[in-house]
Amino acid sequence: MAREIVLDTETTGLDPKQGHRVIEIACVEIDDLLPTGRTFHCYIDPERDIDPDAERVHGISKAFLQGKPRFADAEVAAAFLDFIGEAALVAHNAGFDRGFVNHELQLAGLAVLPESRWTDTLALAQKRYPGMYNSLDALCKRFKVSLAEREKHGALVDARLLAAVYLELRGGRERVLDLDQRESRQARQTAEKAVYEPRPRPIPCRVTPEERSAHDAFVQAELKAGAIWLKLES
Repeated sequence: MAREIVLDTETTGLDPKQGHRVIEIACVEIDDLLPTGRTFHCYIDPERDIDPDAERVHGISKAFLQGKPRFADAEVAAAFLDFIGEAALVAHNAGFDRGFVNHELQLAGLAVLPESRWTDTLALAQKRYPGMYNSLDALCKRFKVSLAEREKHGALVDARLLAAVYLELRGGRERVLDLDQRESRQARQTAEKAVYEPRPRPIPCRVTPEERSAHDAFVQAELKAGAIWLKLES
């Protein structure tokens, strides 16, 4: 498997064609279906108001975003593109995030990210669980992924949750278990192949002089002349 980036955004509204913008973007890196711990995250000044309904969902205000970099600034656009590189992109309801990210890239005069690079976890879940609720919350509950740190929607929190869900959808937990089993087998095989030194002959005695004296005293006091040790020594 190749490197993949799980991505999530928060926005000022629902439709970039109506002028809405990205205000938070976060990425979580996965390599061979295993999390690497590397992330990318930033808040962005959208240079416009935020719809009240959107703010109720993510809790990010226009005042909080004042002074934050714009998407076109190098610390956002260039850093984001450098982080994702040529990796495949994973998002829940990917068309939403793709539309907003590509809108921002176009406004910055940069090339858009083609649809072929994106994997939609919503589509994966709908195929696996047809007719069921397949929101991120529903999938987290289904896979027993903790929602404890999620008070409101946030790009970084949601990207981490989605990464856990994506691994479940792709069999990631089983892969981790299999990796542990392979490492255990390799350790056993290494131990089995260990080379031991030839056993010395005769084997040196490990009895100390004090132990020998105590044993002789016991033989003489308790066993007396019938002791087998006296016959062997003679």
